[in-house]
Amino acid sequence: MLGDKMEEGVSSSGTSSSFSSLLGWVSKFQAMALEAYKSKPISHWVLLILSSLGMLVAFPASSLLSRVYYSNGGTSKWIISWVAVAGWPIPALILFPTYFLLKTSPTPLNLYLLLSYVFLGFLSAADNLMYAYAYAYLPASTASLLASSSLVFSALFGFMIVKNKLNASMINAIVIITAAVTIIALDSDSDRYDYVTDSQYIWGFVWDILGSALHGLIFALSELLFVKLLGRRSFHVVLEQQVMVSFFACVFTTIGVVINKDFQGMVSEAKAFKGGETAYNLVIIWGAITFQLGVLGSTGVLYLASTVMAGVLNAVRVPLTSIAAVILLHDPMGGFKILSLVITFWGFASYIYGNSGGRKLS
Repeated sequence: MLGDKMEEGVSSSGTSSSFSSLLGWVSKFQAMALEAYKSKPISHWVLLILSSLGMLVAFPASSLLSRVYYSNGGTSKWIISWVAVAGWPIPALILFPTYFLLKTSPTPLNLYLLLSYVFLGFLSAADNLMYAYAYAYLPASTASLLASSSLVFSALFGFMIVKNKLNASMINAIVIITAAVTIIALDSDSDRYDYVTDSQYIWGFVWDILGSALHGLIFALSELLFVKLLGRRSFHVVLEQQVMVSFFACVFTTIGVVINKDFQGMVSEAKAFKGGETAYNLVIIWGAITFQLGVLGSTGVLYLASTVMAGVLNAVRVPLTSIAAVILLHDPMGGFKILSLVITFWGFASYIYGNSGGRKLS
């Protein structure tokens, strides 16, 4: 009995110590949060909240609208690609006033910088087209989960091109997210729409992964652009890059739409659309608006907070999109997809932890 009491005392002491440690960590976190809050004006936090909402609401909404387009009679991949960049004037309207408010001048445009914007615009146009094919054949929840693999490619291309470091946590995240994508591939029959053939589903899967790889390459090349040519990452410089790349992506995509004669097809497509022409126009217009609002939100978070917080919000965005697709679009959600969702979130958490030394943009 004496031994039992001693064991109980040790156990109680250990539990008490762990609880005290947890309380100490919570208290320290509260103090840090309060200090950070007091160090910035109210306007900073208002803008950060709005930017965060832009990422967490606008991007998922854009993804869901792409799926709504296809599920209600839309067929053109070029149109959805065009919608993603047709709203490029929206960030441009935000950019121009910043020159006066922040008392800055536009970044000088030389030949190398112009060619970089053109090249990134071409890659973005190709990336949007790949994702358009993915959303044409895959449920929005599945496409969103597969698109999370862009983090893997961002880390790998960042390591190879920009010479970013990879630590154990980041490598662990790459392995975990790859495993999550593999789980979806092994359970491909559970969420395939009846009107989508096996071949189309496989191609949707392939285009989603290729689009994620290209997205990771674009991210790495954009970072290299800042390091080599721009040399700084202030708010208006980041916004300039977004506007210019989106503009050239819109030019390339518009050429594709014209050659494919999809603008002419929009009239007949709108008439055959479930809900009528008004519903069709709303999907197209709000698809363009929400995507650009998401771009503005991510730009704001990068500038006002850090790359780590942008990564956190991007991690949260994946399950939000999947859950919203299940609730609003009645996407199938089997056990394997839920497991993949949990593993993906775990992978994001591991990556964020490994990248916790991320610096605030200057």
